[in-house]
Amino acid sequence: MTVISEVRPSPIAGLWYSGDPIELAAQVDRYLEEAKLPPLVGEVVGVIAPHAGHRYSGRTAGYAFKSVFDQSRDLVVVVSPYHRFHPAPVLTTAHRMYETPLGTIEVDRDLLVRLDETLQNRLQVGLTPIANDDEHSLEIELPFLQRALRGRFKLLPLMLRSKHEELLRVLGQALAEMVRDHNYLLVASTDLSHFYPEKVARRLDGEMLRQMARFSPEGVLQAEENGTGFACGVAAVVTVMIAAKALGANHIEILDYTTSADTTGDTTSVVGYGAAAILRR
Repeated sequence: MTVISEVRPSPIAGLWYSGDPIELAAQVDRYLEEAKLPPLVGEVVGVIAPHAGHRYSGRTAGYAFKSVFDQSRDLVVVVSPYHRFHPAPVLTTAHRMYETPLGTIEVDRDLLVRLDETLQNRLQVGLTPIANDDEHSLEIELPFLQRALRGRFKLLPLMLRSKHEELLRVLGQALAEMVRDHNYLLVASTDLSHFYPEKVARRLDGEMLRQMARFSPEGVLQAEENGTGFACGVAAVVTVMIAAKALGANHIEILDYTTSADTTGDTTSVVGYGAAAILRR
């Protein structure tokens, strides 16, 4: 894989979240502190978190990352959508580190190489590295990880263009094999329905969250295909669910749900946000 430069500078700091490190840390800490979770039975192996600007979805994201607050993980896998067009189905970064105002996070290049080789062998489709991308949905989770987790961790970043079920199944299973010997956390980055009236959005989002709570990757994909529920990161959610199941997870707890109307007051066209913990009981 060709490395373009060492560090991917943030293209969204100061826009999607505060560019000031002190202010950003205080805001993320407040979201984490305000999240009141039910008792969680079992080990959290993954989370599902929204990826809008922190002003809109930060409160809900706080619930997801509160479930691993003050825990140590040596590897975090973040799987997100890639919102722009790209012909390749699975993307990753060409950089060695991600940077936010809170510091840098090292990418686990060795693990990316292993994952690329595994996918090439099983699918004849590998990872496509990209440089200087402006994808927000992966980066937006990083300040939460930097404040919630204790100590440093390496990052395995994946951005998906394809929703092909076989690819997601193989990728999820390969991820499980890659991380099994690590103290890992899986993160699926997704928002829910986009730009429906709030009453409609809550119906659509309720169905998608029900399929997540059923721990049904097939149900999540089916809801999207049938138009009964929507998630822009549906491929990321399905991949992480498949990986988590292969690692012994057996329960998903929905922790919070909001819409953009909770921030803006505009109920005519909203975006839905959900948070969940994936547990091995």
